[in-house]
Amino acid sequence: MFQKVLIANRGEIARRIIRTCKRLGIQTVAVYSTADADNLHVRDADERYFIGESPVNQSYLNIEAIIAAAKESGAEAIHPGYVLLSENAHFATAVEAAGLVFIGPTSAVIEAMGSKLEARKRMEAADVPIIEGVNDALASATEAARVAQQIGYPVMLKASAGGGGIGMQVVHDEAELLKAFEGNQKRAASFFGDGTMFVEKFIAEPHHIEVQVLADKHGHVIPIFERECSIQRRNQKVVEEATSPFISDTTREKMLDAAVAAASSIGYTNAGTIEFLVDKHEQFYFLEMNTRLQVEHPVTEEISGLDLVEWQLKIAAGEPLTIQRNQLSVHGHAIEVRIYAEDSLRFFPSPGTITKLVLPKQEGIRHEIGVEQGSVVTPFYDPMIAKLITTGATRDEAVTRMQEALATYEIEGIKTNIPMLRDVVAHPEFIAGRTTTRFVEQYYLPQVAKK
Repeated sequence: MFQKVLIANRGEIARRIIRTCKRLGIQTVAVYSTADADNLHVRDADERYFIGESPVNQSYLNIEAIIAAAKESGAEAIHPGYVLLSENAHFATAVEAAGLVFIGPTSAVIEAMGSKLEARKRMEAADVPIIEGVNDALASATEAARVAQQIGYPVMLKASAGGGGIGMQVVHDEAELLKAFEGNQKRAASFFGDGTMFVEKFIAEPHHIEVQVLADKHGHVIPIFERECSIQRRNQKVVEEATSPFISDTTREKMLDAAVAAASSIGYTNAGTIEFLVDKHEQFYFLEMNTRLQVEHPVTEEISGLDLVEWQLKIAAGEPLTIQRNQLSVHGHAIEVRIYAEDSLRFFPSPGTITKLVLPKQEGIRHEIGVEQGSVVTPFYDPMIAKLITTGATRDEAVTRMQEALATYEIEGIKTNIPMLRDVVAHPEFIAGRTTTRFVEQYYLPQVAKK
């Protein structure tokens, strides 16, 4: 096992990784920007290194500075957390070239799965169901319209690179497609440096369900159940839970099998997630693969009893998986909500100083947070500041605990999406487990409009 690990991230996920490292007796190294000099993750770590000014491209995306800090500190490995450089193949290559261990899959796998088109091709070859569409880049809006006509409207226009819904739009006819193509192409090129576009058949009112996998360097792959992640705003997840209240046990086993086939077919190692769209008939289709730890990993940990960060570390150190799929069982139910510093009506970030912070203390709560009272939420980084997880013996108990926890959660000085989350978890459709990707549009926004 490693003696010292650098965490190339910030906020709550850096603190989460540091916590497991400390439990395992591993020394931790934090990196920080000017804005984060007094951040909690910096104080939690055993060592800390300044890597640049506040803008993210000058600090947390500064590959040279991060690797230099790792080498100076004597760290043997780098954990990228999620987002930022976590799915950057160039970063993984640079870490390996520096004689360090990247705690994640190989750079070749990251690169392959970072392209939605390449991922489609590989999944089709592995007999994993994919959505009807094309596996080749579309050179123009005219070509896209020709393909869409063959598939049948509505279709989903997609950027091959990146994520977070950027470059993605549902289009219902040719006129809308011709208008949308260039704008989404430019946006994808601006964000990801790649404007490659393609189209798929649009799945109406789908569920977004993903399977967590662990894969070691000895050819073993196991699925750690699934997560329902359908409640989203602007294609960003807001509420996640494990297991899904929608699918049957039969569908679950088929999805777990498909996820293992997907990971095995590309020689995947470490923790990863196979994401699926599931229609109302429980037919599921490969959506994409996240080659990193997910924001929502705590709900899987809560129902499985596993520490996924610990397994990431063990796998990266070359240790084999010592757990088998048939040894795993589900214990209760877990729900996670993401707490954002944002105006929940317009979904705009809300930077500022947190003047009051009162956290819930009910039974069955897990809290992952990167701020404290007096913290300054800056405009430089993602506005997610915390994750609240509740568990229960049943889904009903987990839902009730979430409702109670959110009712007592107080943050002042900035706007947050807590009012939205309270409305969501109290909604009859959520309580009933009927949560498609249209939930916010169909239920929350009309409810807000009436207020």
